[in-house]
Amino acid sequence: MTVSILIFLPVIAALAVLLFKNETVKHAALFFSVVELVVALVFLSRFVPDASTQFVIDSPWIPKLGIYFTAGIDGISMLMVLLTTVLVPLIILSTYQHQYKNANAFYALVLFMQAGLVLVFTALDGFLFYVGWEAALIPIYFICALWGGENRIRITIKFFIYTFAGSLFMLIGLIYLYLNSPDKNYDLHSLYNSVNYGHQSWVFLAFFIAFAIKMPIFPFHTWQPDTYTESPSAGTMLLSGIMLKMGIYGLIRWAIPAAPLGFIEWRSVAIYLSIIGIVYASIIAFKQTDGKRLVAYSSIAHVGLIATGILSWNVRGVQGAMIQMLSHGINVVGMFFIWDIISRRLNTRDITQMGGIAKVAPHFATAFLIITLGTVALPLTNGFIGEFLLINGVYQANIVLAAIAGLTIIFGAVYMLRMYKNVMQGTTNSLTMAFADIHGSEKIVLGIICALIIVMGVYPQPILHISEAAVNNLVQTVTQQITSAQ
Repeated sequence: MTVSILIFLPVIAALAVLLFKNETVKHAALFFSVVELVVALVFLSRFVPDASTQFVIDSPWIPKLGIYFTAGIDGISMLMVLLTTVLVPLIILSTYQHQYKNANAFYALVLFMQAGLVLVFTALDGFLFYVGWEAALIPIYFICALWGGENRIRITIKFFIYTFAGSLFMLIGLIYLYLNSPDKNYDLHSLYNSVNYGHQSWVFLAFFIAFAIKMPIFPFHTWQPDTYTESPSAGTMLLSGIMLKMGIYGLIRWAIPAAPLGFIEWRSVAIYLSIIGIVYASIIAFKQTDGKRLVAYSSIAHVGLIATGILSWNVRGVQGAMIQMLSHGINVVGMFFIWDIISRRLNTRDITQMGGIAKVAPHFATAFLIITLGTVALPLTNGFIGEFLLINGVYQANIVLAAIAGLTIIFGAVYMLRMYKNVMQGTTNSLTMAFADIHGSEKIVLGIICALIIVMGVYPQPILHISEAAVNNLVQTVTQQITSAQ
C-alpha cells in the first residue's frame, strides 16, 4: 500500500462529482471526502511512529530531467495528512446550508485542492512538491474569484500576485538546488546540503519568502485579511485551516534542512518578523468590528508564534509547532464556521450590532465558548499544549523573545473573550432576539470540532508520539550539520 492512493483518490472524486446534479452533489462530495478520511485512518493504523518514511511510491516521471514521482509519509507528514483529511469533510458538511451556482464545479475544486494538499505534505521530490503546491493554489483562486464577496476580483488578483511571486522564489530555489545536487535530481535528500556554504544564504531566503507569504508572516501578510474576508466561508476555512500549513510545513521540511547555514544567517531576522507579526496582528485585531476579519488577524498572530517556535529550532519548539498546526486548523475552521452561521442568521458580521445571543441559542453559545477557549489556549483544550511547547521552545533560545511571543496568549484572550462577550452576552435586541439555535449539519460540525478540542487538550500524547521520532531526527541532523560547519 503506497501513498498514491491518498493522492489520487480526491482527483478521481473531483472528476466523479462533476457527474452529479442538484442536491446529490454535496452528498457525493461528502461521501468521497469521508472515504479519503477512512483511507488515511487505515494508513495511520499501519504507521510505525519512528523516524523512517513509510508507504513510499517511487516511480520515474521525467527521468531525463531527474524528476520522479516520489512520495511517502513520516511522522511529520502524517499529522498534516490527518489534518487535511479530517477538516475537508467538516468543511464540505459546513456548506450544507449554502446554495452555490455550479455546485459541481465548486465541490470538484474543493476535492482537487485536497489532492494538491496531500501531495504537498507527502512529496519527497522537489519538483513534485512544487506541482502539489500549485495544484493546491489553483482551485482556491477559482473558489475565491467565482463564489466570493463583492470585491472578490480585486482581492483575488492581489492574492494571485502574492502567491505567484512566492511560488517563483521557491521554484528558483529548487532549480538552484537541483543544478548543484550531486545526482542531478530533485530527491529530497539529494537536495539537502547540495549547495556550498556561501550560497545557502540566498537559497534559504528564496524558500523563506515563498513560505512566509503563504503562512503569512509580517510584512508578507497584507493579502490575508482581505482574502479571508471576501472568500466564501468554505474557501476561508480551506485557506486558514489547511493551506497556510503548507508554508509552515515547507519551512520545516524544505527551507531549514536544505540550507541550514542560510537558516542560521537569517534566523534572527525571521524571528523578529514573526514576533512583530504577533504584536501587530493582535493590536489590529483589537480594533476590528467585523468578526470574520478579527479572526483573520488572530490567525496571523497565532501563526507568528508557530513560526517563532520553528525558527528557535529545538525539539520542543518544532513539536509545539506540529501539534499547534493541528489545533489551529481545527479551531480556526470552527471559528470561521461560527461567523458563517452568524452572518447567515443576521446578514451582518458587525459585532457592535449584536448581543444576548446566548439567551436564545444556548447550544450555539456553548459551542462558540468551547472554540473560543481552545483558541485562547485554556488548559485542557487543544490550544494549550501547543502554545506551551512553543513558548518553552522559544524560551530555550531567548528568554526575552519568549516573553514577547507569550503576548499572543494574553492579547488573544483579551480580544477573543471580548468578542464573545459582545456577541453572546448582554441583552438581546431587535436583530438578535430571533436568532435560531444550531441544528442538523451545523450541530454535527460544531459537535465534532468541540470534541476534538477537548480530547486533544485532555490527552495530546498520541498526537505528539506520531511526530516525536521524526522531529527528533530532523532537528538533531540539521543541528549537527550546523555545528560541524561552524
